[in-house]
Amino acid sequence: MRERGQRQGQGQGHGRGQGGRRWLFGSAAALILLLLAPAPASAHAALRATDPGDGTVLDSAPRRLTLSFTETVALLDDSVRVIDPADRPVDTGRAAHAGDRSDTVRVGLPARLADGTYTVAWRVVSADGHPVSGAFVFSVGAPSATAATVAAPTEDPAVASLYNTARYAAYGGLALLVGVTVFLAAVVRGPAPAALRGLLTAAWPTLLPSTAALLLLRGPYARGTGLADALDPAVLTATLTTRPGAALTTRLALLAAAWALLRRLLGASARPHPARLVEETGETANTTARGARPVPGVPAVALAVALALTWAAAEHASAGIQVPAAMTSSVLHLLAMGVWLGGLTALLTVAYRAPGDLTAAHVARFSRLAPACVAVLALTGVYQSWRSLGSWDALTGTTYGRVLLVKLGAVTALLSAAALSRRRVRGWAARSAEGAVAGPAEGPVEGAVAGPAEGDAGDDGHRRALRRSVLAEVLTGVAVLVVTTLLTITLPGRAASESASAATPDAPTSSSTLVPFDVGTPNGHGKVQLDLAPGRVGRNQLQAVVFGPDGGIVTVPELRLTLALPAQDVGPLDAALENRGGYWATDRLRLPLPGVWTMRITIRTSEIDQVTVERRVRVGA
Repeated sequence: MRERGQRQGQGQGHGRGQGGRRWLFGSAAALILLLLAPAPASAHAALRATDPGDGTVLDSAPRRLTLSFTETVALLDDSVRVIDPADRPVDTGRAAHAGDRSDTVRVGLPARLADGTYTVAWRVVSADGHPVSGAFVFSVGAPSATAATVAAPTEDPAVASLYNTARYAAYGGLALLVGVTVFLAAVVRGPAPAALRGLLTAAWPTLLPSTAALLLLRGPYARGTGLADALDPAVLTATLTTRPGAALTTRLALLAAAWALLRRLLGASARPHPARLVEETGETANTTARGARPVPGVPAVALAVALALTWAAAEHASAGIQVPAAMTSSVLHLLAMGVWLGGLTALLTVAYRAPGDLTAAHVARFSRLAPACVAVLALTGVYQSWRSLGSWDALTGTTYGRVLLVKLGAVTALLSAAALSRRRVRGWAARSAEGAVAGPAEGPVEGAVAGPAEGDAGDDGHRRALRRSVLAEVLTGVAVLVVTTLLTITLPGRAASESASAATPDAPTSSSTLVPFDVGTPNGHGKVQLDLAPGRVGRNQLQAVVFGPDGGIVTVPELRLTLALPAQDVGPLDAALENRGGYWATDRLRLPLPGVWTMRITIRTSEIDQVTVERRVRVGA
């Protein structure tokens, strides 16, 4: 009776199973294409300020450059490069941290720099292991045309694609390794059936080579160089001395220990065992006890925690505020996600490959395990979001916040799918309980498990419905995992906000202002356009062009301009504009302080007609 019911269930679910598998494989292929598509990687340290500032015009050449970041950064061999106006490299000293400030970088400059505009390109590695790069300019004496073509160093597309693919593979391998192991221990409670042995066999070979690839690609990924550097002994040696390199090396050692435990677990499943998964019944449990080894307990838990720590030590949690609490939260979050998604994958695999072996008891056990994972994910997720965002504005005003909103939407969809699965589990369990009460003469166990033909058909219906809901849950979970991985390579909202806040005073504030005027006579009105550059403390250029009533350029006998900073009781300072034949200008305007300055412009259109107008302008530091 049992064999007939199993054959019927498998036959009835075959067509739907083929369609579900095609859906699953098609979705997986789409995800793979998404993951392999090259995309620029975001970094996690942000440039806070530079000295000299971007766009600054200096009277004399500086003796050093200083770059300040929002968190600790590590230096490369050529972290800071200076290019002169003729596109030639400037001979600088070696970049180093400023004293004990690991978030500040300094590099010495030659004693004398010729006048002109210089380009600075920089690349460092943030505390969580991700490279960050950029460029800025400063001028000595006066701005000049520059032939410098250097841009901020960028990653090699092939290296970036392979590195990010290895990251996704490593996350997936960990989820399978942890989730399937917990599923066997807490749900199956016995030897691993063939359907799950394949998952475990795939998990370790996925995690090991992806970790090795991350270690080899770490050097060229941080330096922005090509694949050839992946096998360069000097580059690999330098990588091993970094925090990410040490974490990846530790992970490889832990995976060696994981292989020993995995062989023990798989060795138990190689023994003869019943066709059905372990049931919480005397007869089946006794049969299992004769052919099963216990799933490793404390060593497996310790190993899983240690593996998760290698991620926490090389990601966001290792830098910023509250590092111990953040790393603990990161480990719990990663393990809970692995148990949930890996367990769902195991459940789905059994539901499709061996539907007759899936019973209501197994699904009920996993249904009790899943809410605990959700609770851990919710608590740790709220904490990590607060730590990474820092403010409500960052939720919509930063890339990290917007990606986080996408993740929250995906998690909501995942919880909805999980709730649907849970309702179907309760319905199946209730029906199984009724079957146990009204079972045939051979006893409650046999009646509950096998039952009459119509009972098997009913169980098959529950299995098919459960397969659909669990498949939706797994695919949504994979989407959550993809978005989570994207968050690990996105600048946290707190750092982005700090960088923007710090950079605001130093941002280029060059301005072009159109000020209307009217002296009160026929054709005595128009507009004056004022261009101030670079709009910073120090030497500036100011140009004024007067437009008449018809919008054409007109000449005026006199144009005077003064600037005052009322907040600091500075001024008025005479700009000393010169008539340059059609417009008025000066290249020697010096502004001593940042702030909102008031410009007073006096336009004289005749011997007796003139007017004075005002306009405010912001001057950066």
